[in-house]
Amino acid sequence: MTRQKSPASRLNEDLSPLHWNDEAKAKLQLLDQRCLPNEERWLSYRDDAAVAEAIKTMVVRGAPAIGCAAAFALVLGAEGYPDDAQGFRHAFAASFERLAASRPTAVNLFWALDRQQKVMEHALASGADPRRALRDEALAIWREDIESCRQMGRHGAKLLGKDANVLTHCNAGALATGGYGTALGVIRAAHEAGQGVHVYADETRPYLQGARLTAWELQVSGIDVTLICDNMSGALMRQGAINTCIVGADRIAKNGDVANKIGTYMVAVLAARHGIPFYVAAPLSTIDLETADGDAIPIEERSAREVTHVGKERIAPEGVAVRHIAFDVTPAELVTAIITEAGVAEPPYEHSLPGLFSS
Repeated sequence: MTRQKSPASRLNEDLSPLHWNDEAKAKLQLLDQRCLPNEERWLSYRDDAAVAEAIKTMVVRGAPAIGCAAAFALVLGAEGYPDDAQGFRHAFAASFERLAASRPTAVNLFWALDRQQKVMEHALASGADPRRALRDEALAIWREDIESCRQMGRHGAKLLGKDANVLTHCNAGALATGGYGTALGVIRAAHEAGQGVHVYADETRPYLQGARLTAWELQVSGIDVTLICDNMSGALMRQGAINTCIVGADRIAKNGDVANKIGTYMVAVLAARHGIPFYVAAPLSTIDLETADGDAIPIEERSAREVTHVGKERIAPEGVAVRHIAFDVTPAELVTAIITEAGVAEPPYEHSLPGLFSS
C-alpha cells in the first residue's frame, strides 16, 4: 500500500472514491475518507488483504463502495493465485472469507463477492482466463453502480419537487458508492434539474460522516448545505425548516425494514411525528430478499475509541463503559418509499420490492 495526494478536482470530475488503473503497479486507489475534509489522500493497493483492512478501518465506507472495493480486491488477489484450477479456487476462497469478514452489515459486500465467485467458476469451467474475467466483472460492477445511482437520482428527484429542504443522515453520496451517490444522488439530480434544493446534513456521531463527508461533498458539488448537530433535527422539523428526509441503506429486508447508520431510526421517528416523508435510496444490490425482516440483519458493533475520541483527542473520561452500535433498523412502517434504479417501491414492501427485480 502506498500513499499519494491528488488534486481536489479529481473527485469533483468523476465523483468516485476509487480508481482503477491497469497500467499501474498498484492498480487500485482508494480515497482515504478518514482524512476528509482536511486532506484529500489517495492510498494505493496491491493485494486483497490490504483492501480488506481498508474496508474494516473505513478508508472506504458506504455499502455500494464497499462492494466495488471488494470486487477489485479479488482481482488484486488473483494475480498471486496458482495457475491450476484447484489451487486458484482454494486461494480465491481464502480471499473471499477475508473480505467477507471485514464488515457484516452491508449486504452489497456479499453481493459483489458472490458475483465474482460465479464469474470465477464460469471462467474455470469454460477454459477462459479467470483473472481477466474477475477484472472485467469488477469494472462492470463499478460502472453499473454509478449508472444505477444516476437512475435512482432521476426517479427520486421527482419525489422531492421544487424548493425542497432535505435532511440527510450519514453520507450516502458519491463517497459511499461507485460514484454519484444514492440519497445524495437524488439530491444531486434535483439540483442538476434546477429544482432548488437545500440540504441539512446532520453530523452523524460518532464517526461524523455527515460533518466530515456529506458537508464537504456537497460543497465540492456546489449544492446548498447547512450542517447541524444530530439533536437539532426535531427542533428544525417543528419549525417547518425541514420538509423531506432521505437516507441511504446498508441492507433492506424483504418486508422493507432498513438497516442504516446509527441514528437513522430516530430521524424516521421524528419525521413520522411531524408528517414529513422519509425516503430511502439504495440500489437493488442492497435489497436482501433472503432476509425476512430487520431482526435478522446482523448489526456491527465497532470500537469504543470511536466514541471516546474525536481524532486523537479524548472527549470522554478514561475507563467509562461504552456501547458503539454502528447501525440501527428503521421499521418499514416509517418508510414512505424506497427509491432504486428500477423505480420507486411503496408499501406493502413484501409485494413491491420483489417486483423491482422483474421490472
